[in-house]
Amino acid sequence: MEDKCPKPIRCKAAVCRAAGEPLAVEEVVVDPPKAHELRIKIVCTSLCHSDVTFWRMKDFPGVFPRIFGHEAFGVVESTGEHVEGFAAGDAVVPTFLAQCSECADCRSSRSNVCSKYRFAVRPGMPRDDTTRFRDGDGSVGAAWKLAKVEPGSSVAIFGLGAVGLAVAEGARICGASKIIGVDLNPDKEELGKERSLA
Repeated sequence: MEDKCPKPIRCKAAVCRAAGEPLAVEEVVVDPPKAHELRIKIVCTSLCHSDVTFWRMKDFPGVFPRIFGHEAFGVVESTGEHVEGFAAGDAVVPTFLAQCSECADCRSSRSNVCSKYRFAVRPGMPRDDTTRFRDGDGSVGAAWKLAKVEPGSSVAIFGLGAVGLAVAEGARICGASKIIGVDLNPDKEELGKERSLA
């Protein structure tokens, strides 16, 4: 029976910690699915040419650590709120293309590319740019590994696209007392104010 309040789970994953380095099977923590998401137990997977390309990249969008293998087969382990048409135990083939189910492209039988959540190389999920994966010790990410953000520190982030917002979230989780976002796009100011109140 499907758990209505899924908890984080521990499982094994082939993790690459830096460009070109061998993948190592490690224990990872997978957080529960958020709204509109499924958490899938991967039964089998393979590495495709895209994976190999990203494995070689030393600069963005080659973000590390990384779990490769998006071409997979699995079984739905749990579902987030507002998920329709899927239940725990369903066999699925995941795709890296997000789908909102509401835009004209998603409602069309002639398109498979969502116009709301367009394909983009990003380190997080399409709806909120956060990740559901942590290593066995509970950390993964630039705020922990590279910037070494400490509780109570101030952080300035230049560029508030997908990566910048992910760094802001990492800094928040690390306990930064002040997070300053700098971006040339004036539309992002209101979004930043909304997020700071959340």
